[in-house]
Amino acid sequence: MSFLRPSALYNFLISYPALRWMPCQSWGFLRWPGLDGFFRLFVVALLWSTFSELRYIPSSSMYPTLRVGDRIIVEKALYYIRSPAIHDIVTFKDPTQHSGENTDAVFIKRIVAKAGDTVEVHHGALYINGIAQQEDFIAGSPTYTTQLTYVPNGHVYVLGDNRNNSYDSHVW
Repeated sequence: MSFLRPSALYNFLISYPALRWMPCQSWGFLRWPGLDGFFRLFVVALLWSTFSELRYIPSSSMYPTLRVGDRIIVEKALYYIRSPAIHDIVTFKDPTQHSGENTDAVFIKRIVAKAGDTVEVHHGALYINGIAQQEDFIAGSPTYTTQLTYVPNGHVYVLGDNRNNSYDSHVW
């Protein structure tokens, strides 16, 4: 009975020296996981859902850094360890949103100033504490102007990289 003999391809894969390390030759790695395997999977799923989340980019406010439809993984644990830094990209809920409204709306913006800084936009440039900022990551110079704004303690000033098409701190 020739159908019970190993095929020529199987004999070639088994005898070829570079492929002998392959774990699929024994198929033992496909065993049903025991209780410890399910526990490990549960711990990984719990940590994943606690410290990260998947998001997609719904608008062009962060163009050219992030494009519409891009998918990102948001890591949520870092700011328990350190405070936010200038040029960090952060996600947050709409600060003008009232309780009971759509709570799924999340903004993705770049931090441009921290607590104690003054922010002003005029002549197509961003000024932090009176110093014009060199920003090579923005889509274009801002066409709007803002008054001198003081960033209070416990807050940050965020702007989208596409400054002229972004609902951010210059609006709020």
